[in-house]
Amino acid sequence: MTQQASRRVFLRGVMGAMIASRGVRGWAATEQDGAALVRRVDRARTLRLAARSMQVPVATVTSFPAQRSPGGPHDFYSEADYFWPNPKNPAGPYVEVDGKSNPDNFLDHRKAMLAMAMAVPALTAGWVVTKKKAYADRAVEHLRAWFVTAATRMTPNLEYAQAVRQGVSGRSWGIIDTLHLAEVARAASVLEQTKAMTNEDSAGVAAWFREYLGWLQHSKKGMAERDASNNHAVAWALQAAEFARLVNDEPTRQEIRERYQTVLIEQMSRDGSYPRELKRTKPYGYSIFNFDVMAGLAWSLGGEQEIRWATTDGRGMCRAAEFLYPYLKDKSSWPYAKDVQHFDAWPVRSPGLLFCGLACGRDEYLKLWERLDPDPKDAEVNRNFPIRQPLLWML
Repeated sequence: MTQQASRRVFLRGVMGAMIASRGVRGWAATEQDGAALVRRVDRARTLRLAARSMQVPVATVTSFPAQRSPGGPHDFYSEADYFWPNPKNPAGPYVEVDGKSNPDNFLDHRKAMLAMAMAVPALTAGWVVTKKKAYADRAVEHLRAWFVTAATRMTPNLEYAQAVRQGVSGRSWGIIDTLHLAEVARAASVLEQTKAMTNEDSAGVAAWFREYLGWLQHSKKGMAERDASNNHAVAWALQAAEFARLVNDEPTRQEIRERYQTVLIEQMSRDGSYPRELKRTKPYGYSIFNFDVMAGLAWSLGGEQEIRWATTDGRGMCRAAEFLYPYLKDKSSWPYAKDVQHFDAWPVRSPGLLFCGLACGRDEYLKLWERLDPDPKDAEVNRNFPIRQPLLWML
């Protein structure tokens, strides 16, 4: 058993003893109980998605040339969602129209990454449930192509993400484009337990994520994203926490834990809302997104204990869930402005509801989580859906 696995077993034992001493309400018990709940709710879905994901082509950024990118064929490139031609200066840099995505953007690299980031966790969850080696084999094929094989691997940085046409070649905001790699890293840690992943595969994947984590921590763009004052900083932290977990970098995870408790929590008001997200042109979607990512971060860093952690004035994920739950249950009660786009596509199966339901002892959150759509079709919602295979987060 690895040192990391031993630590998880020890922590689960400690958590189980603590919960046994205080009693259990409904499903709000241990992470093992969370795994049982997810297995029950998601079993048919897991089998369906794993089988479907066997057909997803293995295709990395090298399969989709980006003609406007200043980088090379291995460099991820995307264009900022909310930027449009300037009618006052058609030849100049595009200008921002907050909340309205430009369909003429280059999206091929983002689509390829999202396809992989949906397939690999689905295949990994399929292996967890069935132990079919074919699922693990296919998942590792994707990992090998994206992160190991020299001819197809992606450069481990985002220097050219969310560029502005006729303007800048890349922005710190683009780091949110790799948010979906957090669950890929989680899946990779599970796949290390299978015979499908060789020592060379494990070393290569770990090396890629270690280098990318270093870029996130020390590059100009990475530090700017870390220090953002809205959902971008939370998305940076979830990525860094999961990448550090994969490569056994506990000092980095402790730094992120302290940052969550002293810096990121300042995004939350005492009532559990996120004022910066409520001021956006998509306040409903952004509030849900930040809640889900912050809950995922807390779960990543400490499971139930970190979800239950709160400031002296009560701010924390249980408070955030109390604020948002009524509007997830009944969107018509939302008292703020409607999103300028995609309002009708929300809500979906919020991982924040699952994590907070388990940790905060709220069965109604778990029941709502179970009822919501786990596989949205709306492209904008999919882009902002950070955790699709919660079973992997219970292991």
